[in-house]
Formats: sequence, C-alpha cells, structure tokens
Amino acid sequence: MTEQNTSRVATRVGFVESDSRDKTRKVVVGYLDRHPKYGKYIRKRTVLQVHDEANESKAGDRVEVAPCTPVSKTKSWRLVRVVSAAHASA
Repeated sequence: MTEQNTSRVATRVGFVESDSRDKTRKVVVGYLDRHPKYGKYIRKRTVLQVHDEANESKAGDRVEVAPCTPVSKTKSWRLVRVVSAAHASA
C-alpha cells in the first residue's frame, strides 16, 4: 500500500510578474474585495515571493503556489506547477 500526502494545503493561482532572480519569482495574486460601506467590489492584489527550484516558470506564466516553511526572509511560498505558459510574442 502506497502512502499518499493527505494534507490539505490552501494553494493560490497567480501570474509571474518577475523572473529576474535565480530560483525566485514574484507572483501577483489578484482578488476582489467588497467595500465595507458602499458594497462595490474593488480589485486588489497580493505580491508573493515564490521559490522555484528548477527555474521552470517565466514572466507572464500562470502558476499555482503553496505555502511552505520560510526559505529566506521574504520567501515562504513554493511553486507547485505551471498552470499555463505565457503567450510568446511574435
């Protein structure tokens, strides 16, 4: 019988904004938040520093990230998978 990882980890999906550093990506996760008084939905974003061990993601890619133990002062998220690659400009 094989042992499976049954822990439920809250993953997030966002876009890679910067891939200039080695093994580190800046991922932007956008969401909608309701204004407390007026009820209008406001677009907000969270910027995450993500650890990408294999340097497999590029700028513009849609990626899935999950929390992990801190890798450095600002990095506490890891890359799970690349959901879709960025469109190559011709």
